[in-house]
Amino acid sequence: MVPAILVLASSWAALAVALNLKRKQRLLADTPTSKVLGVYIGEVEVEGVCVSQAPLISSLALAPCVYYRWQVVEHCVRGSGDNRYSSEEVVASGFHSAGFYLEDETGSIWVNPAGAEVEARRVFKKLVSRRDPLYYGKGPSNEVHSSKGLREFTEYALCVGTKVFIRGRASERPEVVAAQIGHDGSAGMFIISYRGERSISVWMGWKANAWDFAGAFAAINAVVVASAGLGPVLLAYGAFWDMVFSDGHPVKMFGDGLSAVGPYIPLGLLIGVGLYLLAAVVGWAFMAFNSMIGLRNRVAQAYSLIDVQLKRRMDLIERFVACVQGFREHEASVLALVTAARAQAGGGSLKALAPGILAVIESYPEIRAQALFNDLSKQLIETEDRIALARGYHNNIATFYNTRIESIPDRYLAGLVKMKPEAMFKAEGFTHRPATVAF
Repeated sequence: MVPAILVLASSWAALAVALNLKRKQRLLADTPTSKVLGVYIGEVEVEGVCVSQAPLISSLALAPCVYYRWQVVEHCVRGSGDNRYSSEEVVASGFHSAGFYLEDETGSIWVNPAGAEVEARRVFKKLVSRRDPLYYGKGPSNEVHSSKGLREFTEYALCVGTKVFIRGRASERPEVVAAQIGHDGSAGMFIISYRGERSISVWMGWKANAWDFAGAFAAINAVVVASAGLGPVLLAYGAFWDMVFSDGHPVKMFGDGLSAVGPYIPLGLLIGVGLYLLAAVVGWAFMAFNSMIGLRNRVAQAYSLIDVQLKRRMDLIERFVACVQGFREHEASVLALVTAARAQAGGGSLKALAPGILAVIESYPEIRAQALFNDLSKQLIETEDRIALARGYHNNIATFYNTRIESIPDRYLAGLVKMKPEAMFKAEGFTHRPATVAF
């Protein structure tokens, strides 16, 4: 029974890999893609182009990039006599990465690719002989045993200017007041890819299905091994391997093995697949439940991000009020703006500040020359944009959550723990982006 238990354990291991891939697929599907300006703390997805003022230069293609990896494969001959066969061996490899900015139309954010699962585009591939300078120039000076004198050089890179998709966790930069994306052990995943989200998700789905098939196949074999014994099963698979992948024709050996395990194959299909499906359903339930809990918590976090930006705006308004009062303490128009700003900071209707700021500037042109006033004005307008983005992010992720808990089969799990839909964030007078102030 020990061999059967070991085969069954491999089936469970394959199931665990498949469920992990499905969990990552759900994370991709349940995270809205944000604009760079709207990236705060927590799980994020962003798209933009790689920007670097001091890019790396790739080893083979000599391309300016932020990440590259390369390898050298040597072609050789293994075995002897009738058993000689061609083979390949990696004789050299390496990779380098450097931090970079991801930039879109709203701004840029620092990205540290260390620890990320990077999918880079192939930028170099060449098969060369000993006569080519590349053979020894970029490859090792020593050849492998029975070398054919052929080496294949391959390189993948994320070149500067490449559009990339990033899924990871944002955190506060230690040296400046800004966000960054980097490796975090508590993050669901950290991916940097030249492909889009949909392509990554589809590929994960294919890999999950392949691991599911491998797990079910192992479960079938576990039942057959428990019923017929390990010897006949190994005999049948060994003979089949020889018939398919070598010049031998052990038909009799394969027939003997098949006759020994054949009667147990239907039993393996029935019990093995049944056990695997049962384990898969239970594993999926735990994975889906944890996924929905995580999504619900991210909805709450998204709401708190709006509050953070509102508090930031309140602080800026107080500084703006103090700055304006210093110029015209008793002017009626300024006092009106001060009153409106204070009311807004106190939680009144959410209205853009830019029109009022513009009116003050038109009335008192000398304010233009004040660096503090200009800085505060720009920060206030940027904060309005951040609030709008935070609100949009919250509503997007709340929509994903509501859709998830109302879709079959997730709705049955959600019903067991009484998960309820989340409300959209609404605010009076908050439907338009504030006007741009020209200085």
